[in-house]
Amino acid sequence: MAELQSFAPGYGSGVSVTAGAASVTAALLGATSTSLCLTNTGTDLVYVRTGDSTVAATAADYPVLGGQQVSITINANHTHVAYIAPSGAPVLHVMRGEGI
Repeated sequence: MAELQSFAPGYGSGVSVTAGAASVTAALLGATSTSLCLTNTGTDLVYVRTGDSTVAATAADYPVLGGQQVSITINANHTHVAYIAPSGAPVLHVMRGEGI
């Protein structure tokens, strides 16, 4: 069994974005890495999806609950994150790194 590594942030790669009713795409900053730490500082649900500059998020994608922080594994070649909030305008902080 592989050893789990705690999340090692890619300092300087963080970006805060405001989600809304339409999918919006933001560039992922920093070097390529295989983990993404997502912090929903709002109270409303946000859905996210990673990919290239054409990626779009829907309600069928990865949910980040209000007030929660999650770390997900991504393809190291993904350059963008898309996000959408069915209601409200929560702020999502996104940071690349390694580990979980």
